[in-house]
Amino acid sequence: MTTTPIPAPTPDPTLAGTGASRGVADLLIVDADIVTMAPDRAVVTGGAIAIADGRIADIGPADALRVGYPHTPELDAAGCLVVPGLVNAHQHTTADPLIRSGIGDHVPARQAIFDWIVPLHASVTGDDDELSATLTAVEALSYGVTTLLEPGTVAHPLRVAAGLRTAGIRARVGRWGWDAPDAPYAMPAADTLAAQAETVTALAGDPLVTGWITLVGHDLVSDDLFTGAAELAERLDVPMTWHLSPSADDPAAYAVAGRPRPVLHLRDLGVLGPRLLLGHAVWLDDDELDALAASGTAVASCPGAYLRLGQGVTRAGRHTELLRAGGRLALGCDSHNAGDTPDVWRAARLFAGLDRDRGAPDPLRADEVFALATIDGATAVGLGRLTGSIEVGKAADLVVLDTRTIAWTPRGDLATQLVWGAASHTVRDVLVDGRPVVRDHRITTVDVDALRTEVASRGADLLRRAGIDIPHRWPAVPATEYRAHRTGPAGVTPPQ
Repeated sequence: MTTTPIPAPTPDPTLAGTGASRGVADLLIVDADIVTMAPDRAVVTGGAIAIADGRIADIGPADALRVGYPHTPELDAAGCLVVPGLVNAHQHTTADPLIRSGIGDHVPARQAIFDWIVPLHASVTGDDDELSATLTAVEALSYGVTTLLEPGTVAHPLRVAAGLRTAGIRARVGRWGWDAPDAPYAMPAADTLAAQAETVTALAGDPLVTGWITLVGHDLVSDDLFTGAAELAERLDVPMTWHLSPSADDPAAYAVAGRPRPVLHLRDLGVLGPRLLLGHAVWLDDDELDALAASGTAVASCPGAYLRLGQGVTRAGRHTELLRAGGRLALGCDSHNAGDTPDVWRAARLFAGLDRDRGAPDPLRADEVFALATIDGATAVGLGRLTGSIEVGKAADLVVLDTRTIAWTPRGDLATQLVWGAASHTVRDVLVDGRPVVRDHRITTVDVDALRTEVASRGADLLRRAGIDIPHRWPAVPATEYRAHRTGPAGVTPPQ
């Protein structure tokens, strides 16, 4: 990728103060209402947050924090709401972002995979993957998403990690693995595990972007690879993820192969557990739901993708039942040709609406759904001690919402407004690990104009190399031609 990252900024002259002493505090966010998402769910009104070395050092009245942390730069959040950074537990960042919303919603999922996704991944370069990861992270940050979990990329995971790191988002990255005979890009189990270990080892110690084990899942993985991945994750002490049962296809394929239902098969292999995050798990029977809840296996629910692809979530979805049974759940957005945008606010709203409209006996309330987007989602993916709530000692992953806008006028119940209102477009500032990555609605880490130009160029090149033309359902007509064919001699459109 040739887009040049913007260096870490010098102190912003719009931040009041004379600069912090090292080891005292780096920034005070002042005069905000703070949605902590701590265990008591307190909202601190008229409060301030002190940030030191990337962590939340203190929370309290602005005057008290000014005395405790003198000469510290300030971010004025008067009239604003501060919430924890959102967690996206399932977001693909390669290939699709460069042709976003290019695969029509009339194209069946299997056709989309083999006629579009497979050729695209065969054609992407490392530069493409790094660029598309940067693009995804920049968009996610603009929506207040501070943690993004990439559930697998085909060819260039370290370039993906570089792109995410450039944008400044907290992330996990892995190289997809599968070993089904004759499947595109498949490798023997031993080679797949070696590639997984290489990615995790290469990213070890990175403060923001680390590696994890990512199998493609479905029915494309042998028992040896499933169990080998679990053993590798245990040895390297990292989590793992793969896809399972987003539609009825996986249960049907497991039945044809003489396997038990997918989750029960994983249980029998001994690979379920708190280290595993399953993408989707929509089509579950009672025994599978019980197995997930009992084992502590987490699930990433991507409601926008299920609706876009018509995968039957309104008929089969049981994610609320899983949560009520003590299971672990987070929200995700999938890919730019499934969920189409890494906007966790939208995922939360869709989840809440589908849950209520489905007639679930005990649907999730808005406060519970917002917890899925923040602290409960962070806990589900093993990051609850680090992020997801605003508490002293945790990472300063914070989002400032400008509630002086019409969308917040007047303020209602905060939980209801955060989930059902239009919160994402009121994101003003975003901090990840204490670093401002969005300031006054503008990304601070990447030259967005240069990014936009490079994405347009590389996206077109990628489509040419893959031999794909995006079919546009509405004709594009040059203005001169349009006027010549649709107006009378005097240049005036005749009445219809």
